Amino acid sequence: MNDATPVRRRTLVRKNEISADRMNDEKTQSQYQPYKDAAWGFINHWYPALFSEELPEQAVEGIQIAGVPILLRRAAGKLYAIKDQCVHRGVRLSAKPMCFNDTSIACWYHGFNFDLATGVLNNIVANPDSKLIGKTGVTTYPVHEVAGMIFVFVREDDFPDEDVPPLAHDLPVRFPQSSEEYPHPLWPAAPGILDENAVALGMHRTGQSNWRIACENGFDNAHILVHADNAIVHAMDWVLPLGILPATDDAITLIEEEDGPKGQMQWLFTDRWTPVLENPALGLKVENLKGRFYRTSVVLPGVLMVENWPEEHVVQYEWYVPITDDLYEYWEVMVRICTTDEERKKFQYRFDNLYMPLCIRGFNDCDLYAREAMEEFYADGTGWDNEQLVETDISPITWRKLASRHARGIAKPGKGVTNATKTSSIRMRRLAQGKAPGYKVEKIENVNSY
Repeated sequence: MNDATPVRRRTLVRKNEISADRMNDEKTQSQYQPYKDAAWGFINHWYPALFSEELPEQAVEGIQIAGVPILLRRAAGKLYAIKDQCVHRGVRLSAKPMCFNDTSIACWYHGFNFDLATGVLNNIVANPDSKLIGKTGVTTYPVHEVAGMIFVFVREDDFPDEDVPPLAHDLPVRFPQSSEEYPHPLWPAAPGILDENAVALGMHRTGQSNWRIACENGFDNAHILVHADNAIVHAMDWVLPLGILPATDDAITLIEEEDGPKGQMQWLFTDRWTPVLENPALGLKVENLKGRFYRTSVVLPGVLMVENWPEEHVVQYEWYVPITDDLYEYWEVMVRICTTDEERKKFQYRFDNLYMPLCIRGFNDCDLYAREAMEEFYADGTGWDNEQLVETDISPITWRKLASRHARGIAKPGKGVTNATKTSSIRMRRLAQGKAPGYKVEKIENVNSY
């Protein structure tokens, strides 16, 4: 028997260990700790909630954003948003809407009735003389409807009304208002969702990863490879570079004006960035370029704008709305200015037959798969510490630092809501029934006993 200690020779490459040469060392990570803490998202910000057509007159819908259950109702031409959780026993009011008038909503279980404008408990069906009436209530949320979309300011319960910023502060910069400050010679000024006659067409769907993974994917300059085989790339005869590297210190412009949005703009397809067209070691070379020029911006709380994409005079917005720490609602919206009914019809036709199948369902589907592929690495929280970022990751590193400086609040893990408990018997039953956790509250159907 040989009792000698085996010799272990040191190698130059230490496999499966974290290299000191990574771009996100501990010092860099310390500058974006708040971002690492925001697993459930940022709170005290504006988020898209529903398309206007999803909430017709007298409709009630329940959703969840950043762990906050929210009920939306349209009644007598007014929009309301309140916390979708009864103060009595925590029931979701939207699961079985009960409305006795146009100004309130009642809990279908025990009849606690809440004023939609103030959130105050103003009656109890079976206990109209209760001392609790008028002494408690639920949080209300400011709403803003524009271009066929409903936005909600998702706030902490004690966030004061007077501190609610305008919606414009949580949207990318607008053009042509900002064209002088952010000029680009290759295309016309992009339309904005707040512009007069703006028409927003799109969809939203639930993605199964953390919202930060989804958001960073949207402006990740190294992930172009994912889209190399997309139908729209070949249909439009585009040739994408292998990647894009920053060439100057001002490749990314920070947007940090006090009275406006907080984010960053990437000056793609200018001399500030260098396209990677060849990798000789792998035998890769991009030839006969016919690229689609675009520029991306991302602002808090997590909104991407791609100017003149997929063609001129159209802008694509994407929101990565946190639902829980492992679910987000993916909003894909294209905006164009349409001043006549004929222009609206043409935009709708082009959206239905080009943008939806080739861009949203084709191009963006690849991003969904890519985000899900990363989720398990990040799910327990250690991925943010152990990832080894490189030079092409300057965009997410810059974003993390900026978001940490300017986010108005970090959402706390949800309580008494979807996914607050990962392994409940109800969740397991719903999964077994093929009902994945999602964005909207599932309605309870009436069950007849005969």
